[in-house]
This record gives sequence, structure tokens and C-alpha cells, in this order.
Amino acid sequence: MTIVAGITLSNSEPDLNMPLRVSKPPLVSIVVPSYNQGKFIAETLTSILNQNYRPIEILVLDGGSTDETISVLESYGNCPELKWWSEPDNGVTDAVNKGLAKVSGEILAIQSSDDVYLPGAVGAAVAAMADHPEAAIVYGDVEYIDEDSLTVGKDNLSPFELKRYLGRFTYIPQASAFFRAVMSREVGGWRQEVSYAADADYWLRIAVRHPVVKIDRMMARYRYHPAQRDTQRSRIARDWERAVRELLAANTLENDMQSFARMGIYLARYHYTPESDWVMRTRHLYRAAVANPRGVLDCNFPKRELLIGRTPVWKFLSRVKRRMGFSPRT
Repeated sequence: MTIVAGITLSNSEPDLNMPLRVSKPPLVSIVVPSYNQGKFIAETLTSILNQNYRPIEILVLDGGSTDETISVLESYGNCPELKWWSEPDNGVTDAVNKGLAKVSGEILAIQSSDDVYLPGAVGAAVAAMADHPEAAIVYGDVEYIDEDSLTVGKDNLSPFELKRYLGRFTYIPQASAFFRAVMSREVGGWRQEVSYAADADYWLRIAVRHPVVKIDRMMARYRYHPAQRDTQRSRIARDWERAVRELLAANTLENDMQSFARMGIYLARYHYTPESDWVMRTRHLYRAAVANPRGVLDCNFPKRELLIGRTPVWKFLSRVKRRMGFSPRT
């Protein structure tokens, strides 16, 4: 059977006397964990409600916010597509799992209360799921915005490969990811024991079991601002390592995948170590190279910092050039 624009067609010779059967479009449920994001959550919710796809449901799980969040939620009145709860919880992992337990849709997403969908994102995800019935997750490219919603960058990601995900050469942006509801029943919810990398761990647990498809389209805007959890850099690397080491201990990965997974542990440590600690960053890179020598040849491997002392020397030379009146390189 083929589904085109909501119409189900048979692959066999059609009976022109029979009416076309119209399939019911799948319900998309979007879980929005929230805590004191009153400054941003209206933009998040509006970006969902303005999507040109229906049916949708939005489930906001608020952890008892003390800012203007509740007033914002109340301002949507009796919007039938929006349901929300506000009560103390045990953090974002707990909120997400509460939301996953309440969803009714066939296709799910977890959207942060400070991130934004671009127009057409939900419809593109549903179409990709129809085109790739084998896919458990679909996701697209993302823009980066600041706290004033100004675009500061973007990521055009390459097609998904599990070994590159394990090796930290690519990632699945939570802001643009959609997955089948059956996955939440198969692998469970987010894990509290890896709470600072809970989304990455969740995608990993699904991706080792089922195909993942990258959509060649900008689908969401990811916001950087001072209050977000990404400031807990060392904890993110720690929890990613725990998730990967558990996977390695299960001994289900092929040798090539294992090498990428071990390399990815050290590249995560490198990525989340402050630039000022260049000695430790270089050490992590060398350990990554030893874990997977072939990975060094990849264009995404940060080879320049393999040169010991490059970072402080480069910064010193840049300061000298500025003092001499030379413009910095752009």
C-alpha cells in the first residue's frame, strides 16, 4: 500500500469503480517539559500551534514554576490541543517520563520549553515516517538562536550513521526529532541515572535497535542562553560515557562500532572540557585517537589540537597581532 497526501492507494491494479479510501492522519503528541521558562515557552507553544499539520496534541509538564510560566499557559484558555500540568517533580527526566505516560499519539516528540519548531516541521516528520516505515526516529537540521531569538548559527547534518553517532561525529537534535510511540513502550523512558545526557541516551537505545532517518530540511531552532542545563558540561560528558560503557558491556556492537564508541567517550570529554584546560583537552584527543586510529582521518576529528600547545600558542600569537594592528582572521 502507498499513502499519498492522506490517500491510501493499492499497489495492485486499481478498480476504478471503487472509491479511494482516505486514511486517517496519525496523531502527533509533543511533550514539553518546563520549569521557569516563562520568557520562552509562549514562542515554543505558538510554533507548535502554527504548524500546518493536524491532528496534534501538546502536553506541557511543568515542575511548579515560580515565574510567569503559569500565566502564559493560562493565556491559551481552553485550547483543545494543549494540556498542561504544574506540580513539583524530580527534574526534566521525571517531567518527560510523566508526559510519555500521558500521550495518545502514534508519533511523538519531546520539545524543550525554550526551543522552537520551524514552519512545516511536523508535517515533514509525518511524511518522512510514511516514506520510511522502517524508521523509528526521523530528525532534521537546526538553527541556533540566542535568548532574543536571533539566529547565531545552524547545523546541516549528514545522513545518520550509528557509528558516527557513537563516535560523536554527529548527533540527533532533540529540537527536531520525532519518534514512533511504540519506541517508548519498547525501550522505556528517559533514564534518571544519565539525566544530563538523557535525550542522547534515549536516541542511542533506539538507534541500536532500529533505523534512523535524517531529513534534509531545517526543522527547528535550538536556543542557547545562560540558564540552560548545557552549562553542566562535565556532567553531560560523564552521563554520555556511562550510557556508552553500558552498551559496550552488553557486547552487542561489532568491533568497528566498539572502536567508534570508545573514541566517542574521549571526544565527549574533549568537547565538554573548557578551552582554558588545553592540556586535558589534548590528552582526551590522543586517547580518542588511540581508541580509533581510523577516526582521526575523518574531517570531523579536531586534528589541530593534537599539536601539543597549539591552543595557547595560537591565542598568544593572536594577541600579538592585534597589538600590532593586524585584523583578526575571519
